[in-house]
Amino acid sequence: MDGSIALWMFAAVFIVLLMGYPVAISLAGTALAFAFAGNYFDLFDATFLEALPNRLFGIIENDTLIAVPLFVFMGVMLEKSKVAESLLENMSKLFGSLPGGLGFSVVLVGMLMAASTGIVGATVVTMGLLSLPTMLKRNYDPALACGTICASGTLGQIIPPSIVLVLLGDVISSAYQQAQLDMGIFSPETVSVGDLFAGALIPGIILVILYLVYLAGIALFKPSVCPAIPAEEVNTSLIVELIKGLLPPLILIMAVLGSIIAGIATPTEAAAVGAMGATLLAYLKKQLSAKQLTDVAQNTTQVTSMVFFILIGASLFSLVFRGFGGDELIEELLSDLPGGVFGAVLVVMLVMFLLGFVLDFIEITFVVVPIVAPILLAMDINPVWLGIMIALNLQTSFLTPPFGFALFYLRGVAPASIKTSQIYRGVIPFIVIQLFLLALLAIWPELATWLPGIIYNN
Repeated sequence: MDGSIALWMFAAVFIVLLMGYPVAISLAGTALAFAFAGNYFDLFDATFLEALPNRLFGIIENDTLIAVPLFVFMGVMLEKSKVAESLLENMSKLFGSLPGGLGFSVVLVGMLMAASTGIVGATVVTMGLLSLPTMLKRNYDPALACGTICASGTLGQIIPPSIVLVLLGDVISSAYQQAQLDMGIFSPETVSVGDLFAGALIPGIILVILYLVYLAGIALFKPSVCPAIPAEEVNTSLIVELIKGLLPPLILIMAVLGSIIAGIATPTEAAAVGAMGATLLAYLKKQLSAKQLTDVAQNTTQVTSMVFFILIGASLFSLVFRGFGGDELIEELLSDLPGGVFGAVLVVMLVMFLLGFVLDFIEITFVVVPIVAPILLAMDINPVWLGIMIALNLQTSFLTPPFGFALFYLRGVAPASIKTSQIYRGVIPFIVIQLFLLALLAIWPELATWLPGIIYNN
């Protein structure tokens, strides 16, 4: 069968997406159109579609995916309870006496928000609304302010517990088992979402430290672009208030993440604890009302429906893609690349990076990863390392001009006085930092594999 038809199907999806149709409908509609046309011209075996009900049933009974709505609920509830607002206000006053203090505060609060929401758009918009006006008022260079906010917002891709890692972990797990079965291993090893959470910890912490080091360097050599808050406005007695505001969400995040890594709870069980804990925290902060609970439930339902609708469309798309022999064509192309495993990984990462300009992480995770991951994992690549590389790569893509999603999110809430070119210029140093971390991870895979190996004795 000519696998090139599968590539034409990919091209058709991009055309339909550029026409403005929803992603899930674009994936499913294009797949069905190609399937019916292929069946008519005897180029596609319609019996492939008979596997769709089993695939959808597999999605429905997948316990890991129950964590998605629970983590979304936890993030939305923490956002509505104004945890980020109080943290940012107190941290700004605490670090404000230092040049670059506001920038440090944005990165640290962004890290906590990333761990609690795990959704790039929500974090960038929240941090943009809360911190950008303050940074501009304090005479921060607009490019530096915008770059710091965008970069901090994308930390939701890599800082666990995040929805990205939950979805990616589930897909990588299936791909790893498929790769082993293809190699004739009929008692395959497994990889879990907990493995990815543990694997992401060290790279995530390194990334935050690199952001802070960069800001410290700017504050040291160019303090005029990130001035300190006047001393009379800094209140060091806020330490107690800061601890009060910081400890509850920090304990909640550590309880969720720690219970998963320690093997005490599954991601789904830990997500339930997180959702309940976030609700309790909102109640204690007197930010919980019937209206707010309704809003949180509606937002959670909308995001969850979007995720699963895309997952269903992606399942149909990948099924038809395989029916046209697309997986065999991709395997052949990757196997024939110069450079062996390195060349194959490099090309896949580059393609995903470019796809990140037009597709969100959900579409890439459900459409692209199931196609390429089994092929790469069959080349004896560590699944945890591959998952973290993909997450970091997409994080970099979402930050890269001119099409990065994080840039569009900030542009939507930034004042009209901020030029788009300033946003683009501000993120360049952070992109360099992320590329540096990707290179480190490529050279030393142990940065991602060491901690899961220690914890789970892999």
